[in-house]
Amino acid sequence: MADKVYYCSNCGGIMEFNVKSQSLKCPNCDTEVTIANDKNKIVEHDLNRRAMQKLSVSEKKSSTMQCKGCGARVEVSSDCTATECPYCGSKYVLADKQEEAVLPDGVVPFKVDKNQVKETFSKWISKRWLAPGKLKNLYERDKIQGIYVPYWTFDADVKCDYSAQGGKNREKQVKKSDGSTTTETVTDWYSTFGTVNKFFDDVLIRGSKNLKESQLKGIENYEVKNSLVSYSPEYLSGYSAECYTVSLEQAHKDAVRVMEHELENLVRQDVLKRYDEVRDISLSPKYQEETYKHILIPVYSTAYSYANKNYTVLINGQTGKIKGAYPKSPVKIAIIIAIIVAIIVSIFVVRAHASELPVIEDNVQQGIVVETDDIAFYDEQYIDVTYREVDEEP
Repeated sequence: MADKVYYCSNCGGIMEFNVKSQSLKCPNCDTEVTIANDKNKIVEHDLNRRAMQKLSVSEKKSSTMQCKGCGARVEVSSDCTATECPYCGSKYVLADKQEEAVLPDGVVPFKVDKNQVKETFSKWISKRWLAPGKLKNLYERDKIQGIYVPYWTFDADVKCDYSAQGGKNREKQVKKSDGSTTTETVTDWYSTFGTVNKFFDDVLIRGSKNLKESQLKGIENYEVKNSLVSYSPEYLSGYSAECYTVSLEQAHKDAVRVMEHELENLVRQDVLKRYDEVRDISLSPKYQEETYKHILIPVYSTAYSYANKNYTVLINGQTGKIKGAYPKSPVKIAIIIAIIVAIIVSIFVVRAHASELPVIEDNVQQGIVVETDDIAFYDEQYIDVTYREVDEEP
């Protein structure tokens, strides 16, 4: 595979993709070069058995190498200056092994630059009040890596016949064992059938499992339809891009699960137009005009260590949405627990005093001595009660 370095024609410096201008830009002299965007190259491929079994491999202008630290396969432009793996923070990022993979059909370019990332990270960590105070100073610009994560997208026009049980609620008078009656709601169930239709456009399924699914889901959603540009290796200049490790066939199975979940929701809504309840939904979907694409999605990732443990933070490279793991301060947790315990104890004490007040009132009226220094809460006022024997007036 041939690597390519984009040298500036003006000063000879290495050009990188610039987020603000969406072009190649020289960091030395600010020379810019427009990146061609040919929408005709963004192809929706027909999804069939042959495509899932074998994908043609295209010659790439970048290299796929393997991290020595965690084994992640990472697509790296030859002029990328990153020295740490975006997943594990290893200082020995890339092995010499190169592997081929299918060329992406399109790219969602980065829209958030590293200056914005610093601000986003700082705001996020400042709101993590359980985090140790030292954590707020851990941000290091050089440890934030911009990486394109592989995704598969799927389209399908689906006609789905269904069967289900629809329930109609009614009230019924029920006689209890003591002879009294009560009103209960009972449901009468009926078989129902119907059809729903749905065109699924760009169902996103991740093509890699190196990042935690919960964190990736935490920074979604991505706007793909209007933001996707034709793939060009220029977008990788100064960034990295990981190769897919989830096969097209497996990704399609995941997409079908997503679609059927949405179809079930549509069926539920359809049945509830005629009934009060719904159960036992059975789907018979027919998928037509199924297509797929392989695209790259922008993510900022940082891996840092604290108290000998590793933590990862992800930031959506298009919207700036952030999701991450962070250590919790034992001292702050202990303080919170102590406050909660104190509140619970206070509640019990107040309730205990309140339960004694009727007795206190009765004793006062009868002139009975009760020695105490407590402050009681009664009739919405605090009263300091000191009791002594009272002689009744003649």
